[in-house]
Amino acid sequence: MKLQPDRSDVQTISGYGPGWVGVGPEKITHNVVIGSGGQRIPWAARFEDLGPADFEVLAQLQVEVVIFGSGARIRFPRPAWIVPLAQRRIGIETMDTAAACRTYNILAQEGRDVAVALLLDTAP
Repeated sequence: MKLQPDRSDVQTISGYGPGWVGVGPEKITHNVVIGSGGQRIPWAARFEDLGPADFEVLAQLQVEVVIFGSGARIRFPRPAWIVPLAQRRIGIETMDTAAACRTYNILAQEGRDVAVALLLDTAP
């Protein structure tokens, strides 16, 4: 799906589909963390490989909230994984990757300090 964001100075997601996400003209095909402050970090290999260290990376961004796009279906992180975020009082919301992309854009364009951690499934 191609998105048409309002003009903004923050990094927004321009489109997404199975196995990819667009940031401006760039098409990203690996799991990635995107931050409204310009961060773009390669992220975990698969949901099954996630652990506290992956969420510690998110906590280091020091954002208000992290949107976790868990793939084509909603898969919630284990409570032990999100301890680094809770310790820094950073909120986390879990949703499928498509919804996470849309939600991230809305919050980023509102001027919120937000990051989205995306698992990009190759098939819906």
